[in-house]
Amino acid sequence: MANTTSASLKLTVQQTGENSGTWGQFTNTNLLILEQAIGGYTGVALNATTGATLTFSNGVLSNGKDQVIKLTGTITSNVNVVIPDGVEKTYIVENATSGAFTVTFKTSSGTGPTWSATDKGIKFLFSDGTNVVDVNADLSASTFASISSGQVDILAQAELRLQDTTGGQYVGFKAPGTVASNLTFTLPGADGSSGQALTTNGAGTLSFSTVTPSFSAVGESIIPSTTDTYDLGTPSAVWRNIYTGDLHLNNEHKTEGNFIDGTKGSWTLQEGASDLFVINNKSGEKYKLKLEKI
Repeated sequence: MANTTSASLKLTVQQTGENSGTWGQFTNTNLLILEQAIGGYTGVALNATTGATLTFSNGVLSNGKDQVIKLTGTITSNVNVVIPDGVEKTYIVENATSGAFTVTFKTSSGTGPTWSATDKGIKFLFSDGTNVVDVNADLSASTFASISSGQVDILAQAELRLQDTTGGQYVGFKAPGTVASNLTFTLPGADGSSGQALTTNGAGTLSFSTVTPSFSAVGESIIPSTTDTYDLGTPSAVWRNIYTGDLHLNNEHKTEGNFIDGTKGSWTLQEGASDLFVINNKSGEKYKLKLEKI
């Protein structure tokens, strides 16, 4: 039986009894082709208007068999880079061409991914024998569902989307100056100062701002985190007026009592229509303050 050729890399498949005296030469060539397919690099200069057709010659090294391909040259129209039908292979391809035109990497009869006119980036591709597929573009949402640690760099994409399982609504984070879509937050272009907070303008643009709390209309109780520790005002910075209802006085939490007799107490000052009343909360006794009209 005569030698045959493998479908994808066009390796020489030697038959029993063939190639007496040259078996080693065929084997070495096959090994070189495998090396080319696993880690080979080549630069392919594209024709300005037609692009290029990569070769897959039987039993010899060919530029279509390399793992890494750098596309070069100045193109003046949209071009194609074509590999034969039936080839199953992975590629890392860099579009390093000059000229604002598209480049499509495809099979002879099928389809393949396209670099836009301004995209001079790198794509990780595979051919399934019928079409060429862009691996990065076709990754499912679950691929990066869990990242436990480390740093993840997302390159050549302006927007990071956190999408729900239905493929519908998502929250996106994008770089400043890029086009927004759906519900997207634009991150600040620079870091803020120490102590600043990330705030929004209500339209999706985030920025670092100094947030000053407002006590003009407090909707809850203001309670110190530790008892008998913090003051309201200071001897040199006093509150102008105090407007309050009943006044509750209690020094029982202090280490020492008052300066007069050293005791501690709990009192409540309440308002009446014509008098002020004082209640001793410990004994329950009630007093009325003697007021002198002026």
